[in-house]
Amino acid sequence: MNKVIIVGGGAAGMLASIIAAKNGCAVTLFEKNEKLGKKVYITGKGRCNVTNNCDPEELLQAVMSNQKFLYSAFYSFTSQDMMQLLEDAGIPLKTERGNRVFPVSDHSSDIIHGLERLMKKYRVQIHLRSEVKNLLTENGIVTGIQLTDNKVYTADAVIVATGGLSYPTTGSTGDGYRFAAETGHTVTECMPSLVPLTTKEAYIPLMKGLSLRNIELTVKRGKKTVYQDFGEMMFTHFGITGPLVLSASAKIGKFLQKGEELNAYLDLKPALSHEQLDDRILREFSSAQNKQFKNVIGVLFPSSLTPVIIGLGPIPEDKVIHDISREDRLAFGSLIKSFPFTITGLGGFSEAVITRGGVSVREIQPGTMESKKIKNLYFIGEVLDLDAVTGGYNLQIAWSTAYLAATDVCRNKQEDTQ
Repeated sequence: MNKVIIVGGGAAGMLASIIAAKNGCAVTLFEKNEKLGKKVYITGKGRCNVTNNCDPEELLQAVMSNQKFLYSAFYSFTSQDMMQLLEDAGIPLKTERGNRVFPVSDHSSDIIHGLERLMKKYRVQIHLRSEVKNLLTENGIVTGIQLTDNKVYTADAVIVATGGLSYPTTGSTGDGYRFAAETGHTVTECMPSLVPLTTKEAYIPLMKGLSLRNIELTVKRGKKTVYQDFGEMMFTHFGITGPLVLSASAKIGKFLQKGEELNAYLDLKPALSHEQLDDRILREFSSAQNKQFKNVIGVLFPSSLTPVIIGLGPIPEDKVIHDISREDRLAFGSLIKSFPFTITGLGGFSEAVITRGGVSVREIQPGTMESKKIKNLYFIGEVLDLDAVTGGYNLQIAWSTAYLAATDVCRNKQEDTQ
């Protein structure tokens, strides 16, 4: 029976342990935290967006780095395969807007407990509070691991599932990158991704806590549009956050890392054309000809946004409606359709949902996740240089890469015994 060691008890490590044990391997998992799935617990604001209920082609479209590398993984173990596995484990799921999949209970703990039940069912040995210090290799073959207390465990294969650098409080402190480097692998530059963005203007913090839904965000680099999408976002004391912003960070992070500043615009009324918006403003004006502008225009906006947008616009707040020119009215309408601010940088790893960068996929077999440099050594999940936009895609990367590695270690077992 093949002895398999898995380093890391997060999403990828837990699933890999289940698949490998189910297929007949003797699996031991080492996790340095006091419990499994610490990062899974906080994903999706504690609800756990387990995957995206779409086909493999759509999964690939959501991947930002090394898309082609994941072709085999996504087609070998699909979103629907993962959903079936969880449903069979007694965790009912639901699909929400944008094909995001959550447990019906809205509790990420249900996902963790379901995976733990499967690990127990297939007799995975779990060592908590057990930190791995080194991978052990001999003549280009992995032979086991050494813990920080210097205990040595031997194995026929080792799967590294240590995560990235995001949310370091969950134990994601880059151990896997060190293991990779020490065994001769290239680790690409790591940066936070799916992260809040910092802004320049003093008026942005005035709206902190304000959430906007159904707005369109456009980010430009010079004249070129580098990101544009609809969705939800929120203003903070330092800038902006929310699903729309996190996805934007994945696309524009590389420019911000170089110190560039990017111009951003919000269309606060994307469902209305300029003409329709002007008609809407005119309707408000026509029934309030003798009132001041500030007392009329507020119906179009949340209260904390109103003084900010009036301050940016061409119409003084105390101007009486019947004195406002058509030119100024149209200019104010244009401001609503293109509310401006400047994006200056990315939040840090402590706020990042995932890490961009990691173990170079050029040194990993895309069909098995085995290292091309060290035999029987596998890297899966966020430790690899793979990342996607928000929406359950990053967890699917973890599930699919875990499946490939776990099935391959068992295939090697069968071949070795023949």
